[in-house]
Amino acid sequence: LQNIPTDSEQPAAPAPAAGEPDPAADFISVVLADTEDAWTEVFAERGQRYEAPALVLFSGYVTSACGNAQAAMGPFYCPADRKAYIDLRFYQDLRDRFNAPGDFAQAYVIAHEIGHHVQKLLGLSAKVQQARQRASEIEGNALSVRLELQADCLAGIWAHRANRTRQILEDGDIDEALTAASAIGDDRLQQQSRGYVTPDSFTHGSAEQRVRWFRRGLDSGQLDSCDTFGANTL
Repeated sequence: LQNIPTDSEQPAAPAPAAGEPDPAADFISVVLADTEDAWTEVFAERGQRYEAPALVLFSGYVTSACGNAQAAMGPFYCPADRKAYIDLRFYQDLRDRFNAPGDFAQAYVIAHEIGHHVQKLLGLSAKVQQARQRASEIEGNALSVRLELQADCLAGIWAHRANRTRQILEDGDIDEALTAASAIGDDRLQQQSRGYVTPDSFTHGSAEQRVRWFRRGLDSGQLDSCDTFGANTL
């Protein structure tokens, strides 16, 4: 994972001077390597082989197999090309707009998108997409919430496994991740943007739900603990 491909056809973040390291890219490569280690282990325990996603760093605008994306969307995963798209500007928003600073908060965001890749490999994304095509808008949103909360839980599994192997967690790290999960909950974002909350329109889950499912994965480190689709309450 020494070479992280960037989208050369689109505007990118300012490059460091020749010979200087890119701290953002270096940090992301370390987190990505941690996710590969964690998920290779989990899949091996299930008798399966983990296939790592490609990673695209962008700032401002990018084109993916899932369509065009602007920085306002933040990081995302595209199942169609199995690539995780990490918006470098989002980290600044995480710190300044959402008041969720810290390296571990940034790592959580990456791990959440890798969680979507895990869902793709397990066939969960395709099942949800098929179900959404037959569902009403409200029902489709509810399925999206369960998919997103599961990705939060999968991010927690990464944190559990990486900490067990390399003791990555320091004092305050979990609070950083939980603050980030809480800050980008649908209820918090809707309240900030329009002054009221509409639960039926949620697509990612509330702040409380995102925190709860991340912590569930963090506490257990096991895939079975992340069955949001079988849970009666979220």
